[in-house]
Amino acid sequence: MWDRLLVDCRIATMEPMPGNPLGLIENAAVAIQDGRILRVGKRTELAGFRAKEVVALGGAWVTPGLVDCHTHLIFGGTRADEHAMRRAGATYEEIAKAGGGIASTVKATRAASDDQLLASAALRLDALLKGGVTTVEIKSGYALDVEGELRMLRCAAALAASEAVRIVPTLLALHALPPEYSDRREDYVTMIADELIPRAAREKLATSVDAFCEKIAFTTQEVERIFTAAQANGLPVRLHAEQLSNQNGAALAAKHKALSADHLEHLDDAGAKAMAKAGTVAVLLPGAFYSLQEKKKPPVELLRKHKVPVAIATDCNPGTSPMLSPTLAMNMACTLFGLTPEEALAGMTINAARALGLAHEVGSIAAGKAADLCVWRLESLAELGYWVGLPGPERRVYGGVEN
Repeated sequence: MWDRLLVDCRIATMEPMPGNPLGLIENAAVAIQDGRILRVGKRTELAGFRAKEVVALGGAWVTPGLVDCHTHLIFGGTRADEHAMRRAGATYEEIAKAGGGIASTVKATRAASDDQLLASAALRLDALLKGGVTTVEIKSGYALDVEGELRMLRCAAALAASEAVRIVPTLLALHALPPEYSDRREDYVTMIADELIPRAAREKLATSVDAFCEKIAFTTQEVERIFTAAQANGLPVRLHAEQLSNQNGAALAAKHKALSADHLEHLDDAGAKAMAKAGTVAVLLPGAFYSLQEKKKPPVELLRKHKVPVAIATDCNPGTSPMLSPTLAMNMACTLFGLTPEEALAGMTINAARALGLAHEVGSIAAGKAADLCVWRLESLAELGYWVGLPGPERRVYGGVEN
């Protein structure tokens, strides 16, 4: 006796089949037991079995629950004033040098109480869940000191305990140089490598370590030191790379077998080849590209040429991507970057799961995986990358439970 049986539906399993890259199944059914997918296939293949609850979906599409693999969801305040500055012509670098940008969010985050951080993050998280997200990565990176960064990671854990969502905490170890270390860069990197990363690993607060490699952020030498510390403490790495310029960050990420390299507008052929060889996922962030009014697009054809898996994420953050809709991220990936609707769906499911090291658990509909699903009342899956302002799925299932 199964717990639930979903029938009368069309399924995008995201498990490729010959001539069927999305693993589409018509007239399909999904059996769920103890929060996991027990069987998936043609309805006729599951006939004769019994379930406590049988749900007829009236021909709706079923996809894996969406995976938002790059967010900065926890922070204090907003940076709506910078939106006005950008509209007046100020660049990202100019705003940062004027004391805005990450520095202003650091000030607001340090001043906020735990309750304030959790309350504001919960509102943003709720929007993502309504959009169909069942797994969301949350980075630290707005405290820039040991205790503050650990506090942000604990807030992420508190959100995970209170919401029906899988939260993946990432220590964004090198995000910006705090003002108190403005003339002591080496000391700051040493503190992160020798104190923060070991404590985050020891206290099991993070599942990976991230950094921002850019002219206005940290050098490849500084990032390499952090990556070495992370891996010495058993934590895989990720990287904000090639967003504003080519610093050869993608190649560095690949050298360290990074789970992902993110942004990548200025990625070159050597970096793409290195990522392909290492299995590093390219995470594209159209919300930041849109908000910053960038002109140089990520080299999607280069990623296709070298068969680099491409993921999509909201990059929800207060300054450069105030985005709270996963389907809008998919639409922008299609309209701004030229991805196909099929690539965008893979980018928000199985490839996003790969970027988090969770492809064994989520991102596709297969026996043994978590029963995280979305039910969409659509004529075609292409509509997921077509509508602007799609309200979200008709049903959202997390761990086998509709919520």
